[in-house]
Amino acid sequence: MAEKVTPRSKDYSQWYLDIVQHAGLAENSDVRGCMVIKPHGYAIWERMQRALDRLFKDTGHVNAYFPLFIPKSFLAKEEEMAEGFAKECAVVTHYRLKAEKGKGLIVDPEARLEEELVVRPTSETIIWNTYRNWIQSYRDLPLLINQWCNVVRWEMRTRLFLRTAEFLWQEGHTAHATQKEAEDEALMILMDCYRKFAEEWMAMPVLTGPKTEGQKFPGAVYTLCIEAMMQDKKALQAGTSHFLGQNFAKAFDVTFQDQEGKREHAWATSWGVSTRLVGGLIMTHSDDHGLVLPPRLAPIHVVIVPIFRKPEEKQATCAAAQQLADGLRGLPVDPWYGYEPIQVKIDDRDQHQPGFKFNEWELKGVPIRVELGPKDLEKNACVLARRDLPGKEAKLFGVPLAEAPAKIAVMLKEMQTALFDRARKFRDDNTHEIDSYDNFKKKIDEPGGFFLAHWDGTRETEDRVSAETKATIRCIPFNRAKEAGQCMVTGRPSAGRVVFAKAY
Repeated sequence: MAEKVTPRSKDYSQWYLDIVQHAGLAENSDVRGCMVIKPHGYAIWERMQRALDRLFKDTGHVNAYFPLFIPKSFLAKEEEMAEGFAKECAVVTHYRLKAEKGKGLIVDPEARLEEELVVRPTSETIIWNTYRNWIQSYRDLPLLINQWCNVVRWEMRTRLFLRTAEFLWQEGHTAHATQKEAEDEALMILMDCYRKFAEEWMAMPVLTGPKTEGQKFPGAVYTLCIEAMMQDKKALQAGTSHFLGQNFAKAFDVTFQDQEGKREHAWATSWGVSTRLVGGLIMTHSDDHGLVLPPRLAPIHVVIVPIFRKPEEKQATCAAAQQLADGLRGLPVDPWYGYEPIQVKIDDRDQHQPGFKFNEWELKGVPIRVELGPKDLEKNACVLARRDLPGKEAKLFGVPLAEAPAKIAVMLKEMQTALFDRARKFRDDNTHEIDSYDNFKKKIDEPGGFFLAHWDGTRETEDRVSAETKATIRCIPFNRAKEAGQCMVTGRPSAGRVVFAKAY
C-alpha cells in the first residue's frame, strides 16, 4: 500500500492527494468543489473539535446554532463584507420544484422567493441581527458564543481539505461593552486557543500577528492570524481572529445601556478555524510512507498486530493482544489525551499478512504499532514501533508485556514533542532575513520559505510584490513588528519586518 504514495520530491501536490486518498481521509464528491469526508478523516476532525471546544469553554464561551440561510439584504448592510464575499456566494432564488411532462423536475417559476437567500459564507450578519434582540444592557455583556457548522464559499479551484466550496468550521462571535474588552478577546483567542491548539495538539509551530490591511477579513478593523509552514515551504493560514470594532453593531443597530445610562453600540469580534487544519496536519508531519498523526489528535493511538499462522498461535497471540489492550485502556485517564482513554485497535484479520497490515497502519498514521508473535510470547514480550521514526530506529524489541502500557504512554508523549521540534526546526531553517528585492525575487522559488523583510506599509508595494513574485505578506509577526528599517522594494521607511511567502 505504501508504494501508492508519490514521493514528495517528485510531485508534492500529488503526494498530498495520494495521502488523502490512500489513508482514507476524504474524496471528491459528485457535487463540484465539495468533498466527502471519510470516517478516518472525520475522526481526526472530531478530535480537533473536542480539543478546541474544551479550550473555548474553558475561556467562558458557549455553543449555539444560527440559520444556514441569510437574507441578501443582511449581507448588504455591511458594505465591506458584501463586497468581499459577493463573488463567492451561493444564492437560493426559489423554494420549490415541480414535475413537468417531458422535462422532468424543473424549478417552479411561481415559487420565486420575495428576497433571495445567501447560503452562509460566514455568519456575522445573521448573528448580529439576532444580537439586536439579545443585548439591551451592559449586564447582557460580554456575549461569548461559538457555533460549529458548515459554510459555503464558491471556490473555482479546489483541493481536498485546503480549499473546498463547502467546508466545516467553528465561528466565534462575541459582543463586548468596551473596545479594550473586544481587543483583548481577539488576542486571547489567537494566543490562548488557536496558537495553543496548533502547537500543543497539532504539533505545528505557528507565527502570530496581524494581517495587512489588504489581507484582513472583510468588515474587520484588523485581523490577527496564525501562520504555519508546510513541508514544501509554502505558508498556510491556519486560523484568524478579527477585531470588528462597532461595524456590525452599527449596521444592525445593536446598542446597550451602559452603567451611566447612555446608549452605546457594542464592540465585536469574530474568529474561526476549519477543516483546512486537517490539510495542515497532513502537510506538516507526513512522509513518503503516508500519514503521520501527532498522538494527541490520533483517533487510534495504538494498533496491536498479532502474528500467527496456526489456529493455536492465533488464539494465544490474540489473547495476549487483548490483555495488552485492556492494560492500555486501564491506564489512568490523562487530560493530555483529551480526557479520554488511550484508543487501541487489535488487527486480528485472517485475510492479510502481517506486512500488509504494518503498511496499512503506517499509511493511516497510527502513532504506535505493537507486533506480537509466538516468539515474542515465549519471552513474554512484544515489539513496539513508533510511526515518526525511520526504519530500525523506530523499533523497540523485547519490551516486557507487563511494562508495555506504561512504556507506550511515554512513547506517545515523546513522539508528540519530537514532531513539534522537527517541524519548528524545519520552519526556522527555512526562514530567512532579506533586505534586497532582487535577492528576494531570486530566492522566493528556490530555496523558498518564509522571508522576513522590511515593507513600507503601502498596499501599492504589497500588490506589486504579489504580482511580480506570487508571494504575499502572510503575517506581521508580533516579535518583529517594531524593527525599523527600509523597505526592500522602495527604500522608504519601514516600521518592522513582515513575513513574505507563497501560500495555499
